[in-house]
Amino acid sequence: MVMRKFHVKKDERALLFYKGDFVDVLGPGDHYRFDPLFRYSIEKQSVAEVRFESRVADYIANAEPEIAQREFHVVALGAAEVGLRYENGVLAEVLAPNTRRLYWKSYIDQRFEVIDIATEFEVDAKLVPQIVSGVTRGAVKVAGGDGVLAVQVPDYHVGILYVDGKVGKLLEAGMHYFWKFIRDLKVEVVDLRMQAIDVAGQEILTRDKVSLRVNLTAGYRVSDVLAAYSKQAKPVEYLYKELQYGLRAAIGTRSLDELLENKDAIDAIVAEHIARRTVGLGLEVESVGVKDIILPGEMKVILAKVVEAEKVAQANVIRRREETASTRSMLNTARVMEDNPIALRLKELETLEKVTEKIDKISVFGGLDAVLHDLVKIRG
Repeated sequence: MVMRKFHVKKDERALLFYKGDFVDVLGPGDHYRFDPLFRYSIEKQSVAEVRFESRVADYIANAEPEIAQREFHVVALGAAEVGLRYENGVLAEVLAPNTRRLYWKSYIDQRFEVIDIATEFEVDAKLVPQIVSGVTRGAVKVAGGDGVLAVQVPDYHVGILYVDGKVGKLLEAGMHYFWKFIRDLKVEVVDLRMQAIDVAGQEILTRDKVSLRVNLTAGYRVSDVLAAYSKQAKPVEYLYKELQYGLRAAIGTRSLDELLENKDAIDAIVAEHIARRTVGLGLEVESVGVKDIILPGEMKVILAKVVEAEKVAQANVIRRREETASTRSMLNTARVMEDNPIALRLKELETLEKVTEKIDKISVFGGLDAVLHDLVKIRG
């Protein structure tokens, strides 16, 4: 009689096979089998590795339910269920939906929890510290933790949560965690603060066919996030396009002279256009302003000549005005001297004084009267 002994350690379990077919699971201790032909064999596994992995795992779970219940923790999750496996009271693994697994019953205390995520898929705040870690609390901490979507929404922002392509809800500033299983989740973060948008380098023809390059800037903010993103796929691009249209409408209907004389009119027309085109779209445009109007090179030369001619004409007008005033003053002075000999005499003395100021030495012959009569001759 041939008896074979199989010894199993306390931290082991053994799978017993007869001619290659699974027979039973052997616990710790000595096990004897009558085996003269050596048809029995065993496969030892350490229960320190709590997950049971073997080619006969599915067979035991489905065909040997008594052995499965005796030796294993049987996990069978539904399509909308998430499993949490705890080891000695500490979360060790997150199990995805539809998981089918066996875990050894051993000296390691294991506990399992099932969460239904069919309708509610936000992670319980109490689980967050156990699943993720790190400065932003987005780093995976346990096995299977990558099934959690971590979203950070900064201050003065709001997050739009899309579930399977549809808007789910708005997320306030802070950290948010969701189960990613069985659904496609995406979050778009929207800045609620005042922002600037530049429309630069727009080549536009005026009404009199002059090509201008115009730079425009506008200040805007998102006032209604759901309205803005439900009616427009990309609200900022829509706003940029409408600013372009408004700018073309403002410049294309006016001549160059009108634009240069009143640039504020462009701001008013564009602001009116954009206000009309953003009604009910969740966008508020607070300010619109033209930064630069750049003329082509040849037009700059022409305008410079026009300005120069205008200034020359203005200078000529001023000079003629001054000459007329001077002549009128001289005429008035002559009339005064004609009727007043004393005034005439004073004028003669003033003229003599001006002449003598420029002469270093002078010799007088014939007296002062001769000088006055020879230098200053006033004929009636």
